[in-house]
Amino acid sequence: MNFLLWSTVKPLIEIAVLAFIFYKILVFFQGTRAFQVLKGMTYLLVVFLLSQLLGLATLNWLLTKFFAIWILALVVIFQQEIKQGLARLGQGNLFNISLEESEVSAIIDELVDAAFVLSEKKTGVLIAIEREAKLKTYIESGIMIDGLVTSELLQTIFKHDSPMHDGGVVVRGLRIVAASCLFPLSENQHLSKIIGTRHRAALGLTEQTDALTLLVSEETGDVSVACDGKFIPVTGPERLRDILKDLLIVHPEQEVK
Repeated sequence: MNFLLWSTVKPLIEIAVLAFIFYKILVFFQGTRAFQVLKGMTYLLVVFLLSQLLGLATLNWLLTKFFAIWILALVVIFQQEIKQGLARLGQGNLFNISLEESEVSAIIDELVDAAFVLSEKKTGVLIAIEREAKLKTYIESGIMIDGLVTSELLQTIFKHDSPMHDGGVVVRGLRIVAASCLFPLSENQHLSKIIGTRHRAALGLTEQTDALTLLVSEETGDVSVACDGKFIPVTGPERLRDILKDLLIVHPEQEVK
């Protein structure tokens, strides 16, 4: 009796585990060109599992051979997405340096003030906020600053006549670590061709790390935030403040989840 029960339950457990793993893989690659292919593979996986349950030997054999070939093909075709995904694996939502909530809020206030003062002047801004992933490589490409995060300092850095105007700023904890840093450009093929280098750099860094980027367009003065390879539009100072708080401040009840 126990053997029969286990024979019935075992395939269901296997299906549940595989479904959970594949769901996590889909979430992992969401927003990349591999995502649609993996969605299609999900349907084939369901058919494969059903063929095993129903004892459809020929279909099971064909799908087994198919998966063996396509696993190798996917590694070759989507090696860039896999590399970017592994770079972000295990990264969380906290600052790399542990800060009190009040300290994070104070930094956010300075960032918001600087962003909208510079937005009114249509001054281009690109600020990266380091979280779990180290941004050492990008910091080394810029000019070391090591100053407290203040609206005034950010405005000085991004002034049109400043030698540090081009490139991005990296914020780590309470300090501006470096300015004029070079960030990787996004390889997202779906981006509009009219999107400039600053926007592609803002997005590219968040595709390869868990950093947040704060962006002000030099052409329009529009403010936006990039996170996980996606832009989040900003409609005003309070909206920007709320977005940054949601992404940078983790409350105890969120950590439990």
